[in-house]
Amino acid sequence: MRNNNQSNRIIKWLVTCGDFVLLNATILFATHFYWRVDTWPDKSLQIFILVNNVALILGEMRFSTIIHLRLIGAGDVIQRLVCLTLFQTVLAYVLLKVFDYYLPIGLLMFGIGTLFFILLLGKRVSERWFIRLYREAGRNSRAVTLVGSDSELIEIYKKLKYDSTLGYRILGYYGDEWTMDSDEQARGHELPKDLKRLGSYEDFVNAIDHPEDLQLGEELYLCVSRTQKRDIRKISKMCDHKLVRFFYVPVSVETIGLNLKRELLDDMEVYTTYENPLQNSVNKTLKRLFDIVMSIIFLIPTALIFPLVFLIIKIQSPGPILFRQKRTGLDGKDFDMLKFRSMHVNKDADKLQATKDDPRKYPFGNFMRKTNIDELPQFLNVLKGDMSIVGPRPHMLLHTEMYSQLIDKYMVRHFVKPGLTGWAQVTGFRGETKELWQMEGRVKRDIWYMENWSIWLDIRIIWMTVKTFFVHDEHAY
Repeated sequence: MRNNNQSNRIIKWLVTCGDFVLLNATILFATHFYWRVDTWPDKSLQIFILVNNVALILGEMRFSTIIHLRLIGAGDVIQRLVCLTLFQTVLAYVLLKVFDYYLPIGLLMFGIGTLFFILLLGKRVSERWFIRLYREAGRNSRAVTLVGSDSELIEIYKKLKYDSTLGYRILGYYGDEWTMDSDEQARGHELPKDLKRLGSYEDFVNAIDHPEDLQLGEELYLCVSRTQKRDIRKISKMCDHKLVRFFYVPVSVETIGLNLKRELLDDMEVYTTYENPLQNSVNKTLKRLFDIVMSIIFLIPTALIFPLVFLIIKIQSPGPILFRQKRTGLDGKDFDMLKFRSMHVNKDADKLQATKDDPRKYPFGNFMRKTNIDELPQFLNVLKGDMSIVGPRPHMLLHTEMYSQLIDKYMVRHFVKPGLTGWAQVTGFRGETKELWQMEGRVKRDIWYMENWSIWLDIRIIWMTVKTFFVHDEHAY
């Protein structure tokens, strides 16, 4: 644990020092090309640089880097980066105006702030890549012990094991032999072959008073029933004594499936349901403004490539350029969703999903689907208000009718506007749904998005979607 903490402190220190180097390089570059600097009074440039560095010191104290932490996402990093650059730029501007109110720095500070943010963003991406390589090499890793026999632990194992940026080593698990039914196996819950069994759950509980006999990592994840309160307390107390971070994971049958808010009733902890964040008028307005701005930005390149797309489609597949299809939208109401037509005109367009080797696709249409170019006209749907940039993907009317009868809470996903991309699509549930469990997984993630919405989550999903332009998604066809 001590070595990990020391490594994390070194990473944080190096990243922070790099921020100061980048800021000063940005200032020198900007002031070199800003002609009005030559008219400033003596020593003003030195004071300008000093004040900007002081502002960054205060900014780093308030919004220090978190890329060295393990359980954080790209959205968290971007949010922190936006706050850091805004804080530094605004504070430096205010302090400089106090120093010399008439010093012409508004345009210069805006340029420096914008360039600094762009460069910092690129720097953070590079730093996360280096951290991933560092941890893949076995450095700055953290050992984990799993305790229990529930399928939820398999999900924990996959999240910790297969994300190399986290740097976790799974020592193994204490629990009974897993026996999976066919439904759980279909959902991918089969026991990973590289997950080592360290002993039974009884072996672990019996050795709590002698923890030196156990294989303990620096973190422990326990997944047993809430009814085993005595065991949970003993294991938690043992972890505190051995300086092991303790995490409790509810077993699958006890997962509530609700988004709950923690409150205190005197000294007692209680939980209550709370409303969808997008029911709040402020959040709704913020998301709508974000959608309008992003749609306008993306419709510009769409207009530029439209003549080329028009020409190729007409050559390879006679028929209309745009494909219109009724989809289920907000509050279950139908709307016409637009796409560049990627298939030959056919009578099954409103009945059958696209498959990997679908004979209805023509060559350029197949290319458009893989690169998401066919989705670009949907920015018109967003501008019109039928869709949002981020949200649950809208389904064909036939699928809405079918799955609403098969899946509990299926219609809940329609409490928010459908999106061009969504949380389900960037977390492995994109494309054709051959099995019922795949649609269940998509619905579960759509509802999670709805209950946990924030503008930062939208930005994170957009970033994860953009990456698919460069790293092909095997489910995109």
